[in-house]
Amino acid sequence: MTQFSDDRNAELRELFFETAQELLQSMNEEALKLEQKPGDAETVRTMRRIVHTLKGDSAAAGFQELSEVAHELEDALALETSTAHGSLAEIAFGAADFFGGMLTSYRSQSQLPDGTSLRKKIRELTHDPTTKKAHSRKSKPTAKHQTVWTEYERLAMQAAANDGKNICHILAQVDPHCAMPIAARELLLKGVTELGEILASRPEAGSAENSKSVELILACNASDAEIAAKCKIPTIIVNAAVDRIEIQPQGVAAKPEASSSAEYENHEAQVVADPPVATAAAAQPGTQQKPMPSSDHILRVDAERVDAVLNLVGELIVGKSMLQQALNEFTKHYPKDALRGRFADAMAFQSRVLNDLQRSVMKVRMVPVEQLFRRFPRVVRDVAKQCGKDVQLVVLGQDTDLDKGLLDAIAEPLTHLVRNAVSHGIEDAPERVRAGKAPQGTVRLDAYHQGNQVVVEVSDDGRGIDSAKVKARAVERGLVTQEKAKSLTETEVLEFIFQPGFSTAETITEVSGRGVGLDVVQTVLQRLKGNVQVESRPGQGTKFRLQLPLTLAIIKALLFRVEQRLYAVPLNTVGEIARADEHDLHRVNGCEMLQLREQVLPVIRLGALPPTISERHGKIFVLVIELGEGKFGLLVNVLEGEEELVIKALDDQTVETDLVSGASILGDGRVVLILNLPAVMGRFTKLRHDTEAAAVFGLLLSQSERARSVKAAQGAQA
Repeated sequence: MTQFSDDRNAELRELFFETAQELLQSMNEEALKLEQKPGDAETVRTMRRIVHTLKGDSAAAGFQELSEVAHELEDALALETSTAHGSLAEIAFGAADFFGGMLTSYRSQSQLPDGTSLRKKIRELTHDPTTKKAHSRKSKPTAKHQTVWTEYERLAMQAAANDGKNICHILAQVDPHCAMPIAARELLLKGVTELGEILASRPEAGSAENSKSVELILACNASDAEIAAKCKIPTIIVNAAVDRIEIQPQGVAAKPEASSSAEYENHEAQVVADPPVATAAAAQPGTQQKPMPSSDHILRVDAERVDAVLNLVGELIVGKSMLQQALNEFTKHYPKDALRGRFADAMAFQSRVLNDLQRSVMKVRMVPVEQLFRRFPRVVRDVAKQCGKDVQLVVLGQDTDLDKGLLDAIAEPLTHLVRNAVSHGIEDAPERVRAGKAPQGTVRLDAYHQGNQVVVEVSDDGRGIDSAKVKARAVERGLVTQEKAKSLTETEVLEFIFQPGFSTAETITEVSGRGVGLDVVQTVLQRLKGNVQVESRPGQGTKFRLQLPLTLAIIKALLFRVEQRLYAVPLNTVGEIARADEHDLHRVNGCEMLQLREQVLPVIRLGALPPTISERHGKIFVLVIELGEGKFGLLVNVLEGEEELVIKALDDQTVETDLVSGASILGDGRVVLILNLPAVMGRFTKLRHDTEAAAVFGLLLSQSERARSVKAAQGAQA
């Protein structure tokens, strides 16, 4: 037998890990359906197909322990009485968690989890007294046997149906006194082959299983009576049942009443069944559903390969910038040269093609947030049950696309927010009734595009956040003085909940009150150049809004100078650019403010305050930055214009400051540092709360910080 190489085995196992996670997610979704509709036979059949696939895939990948447990669960789900078993949903949830633990152990090559408890529950399901009675009544063979055929076998059935052949399901019972059941099986196969083509058989060919029955799928044009007569072999086969499988040829609509006694169904459609949550599309009549892509047109590509192509596109953009600068210099020296127009046309053509290439590569990395959202019905169910609450999850905007790297990065923060919404936000049913609300709480997940950003919202209709309690706890922990706390706005007060270890919970439980989670959310969002905001109304609920860039690779930026140093900010954050005089700025509670039309705008001075009075009367540029619902102004000296920048990540060990989110190399070799605006705003707010005098000095990077950042960026470029 040909053995696969170690590389081939490793590739097979990686593919198994990827597909197994999808199967477990589908298993969780079916278990949720079963919990909502106990005894639904179709859901149990779908779950059995998922477990059957997991069993076969794990055996092919060499994970025998997982395959054995999946086989036991599949057998239990095949029993007729399992559908009515009251604990079936709980067993399914436990099995999904156990299989997930086994996958983690296989990946890390650590000790496998103990499956004794799960196997005990499966055996209890298998040996249910009513099950034994059901088996005692099934003495006569029937073609209504619950069998799941492989994808290859189903395709063979479809091909035979397309050729106009009848698809027959045969269940033959071997004589109990037959001493050679394997030889009996071969005799049956030989006899049936004379009538048509055998598409599938159980037990499979070459199997050493000592089965007392043989199951076949036969493609032929013979009648049922002819097939049954051919199957009855004296002293070998004592009985045989024949049933037709109705399969419509491709291109012919299937009749609603047609059903397959051998469960010939679209496996892929069952596995990707929608989770049991409300959707915006379902609520709107006339919404067209996107067709599922055919597996023949799906190509699995390692994410690192896509990243490599994206990096090369980034280098091409740097090259385009270099060519554009060379063209500008050529135009300056030879304004009337005939070649100038040809160079300009070639540059314009290259820019269009490069922009299309960039968008195409970015789309490859974009995935719908539904891939992340579909895990949360199980999270909400588990936390609600643990807390003794009744909570429903509503999901909207599943089709919103987001960079795959960002999607993976926000999984943990989003989980923290959802768990907090259920455990800490939603009230108990009696408290909700007293407040005039429905006993069932609602947690809502939503995602949508907003400009060049993706917004993900987690909201609930719970009790809201008590800002007075938050303020008192902040004063108690020394985060702000009692006097300063009086002048804080509602938004500034709510910012304290993102402090490490901050919590207003009176009691500590397994899921809340430990002060762990919200600081993680803010840290991760800042690392992703994003932003998190919170809105809360007492008695009405809380909403967390996560704002993320569409991608971390390439951005359009506005370049400017502060004290002869070059910086940039994402262009989509700049609401407008205003021109003002130094004497237009006013100090209020230690903070510089600017009257901009009908609005008073807090201003952050990136450079140092001009030392002389005469220098404070010069013209300045004010960049009006919009971060979510908040606005503030950045004071800069000189504007350099817009530029498409390829972001180079900076090593955290090399760059100690959090005011820079990345860097880029311009076409002429200059290094520009990209400011981390949420961190700049956070540093400004902290200085403002600590002391009024600190706000007088600029927030610009120190000389040593900037030198390290530039050196790190040049190293990344090399």
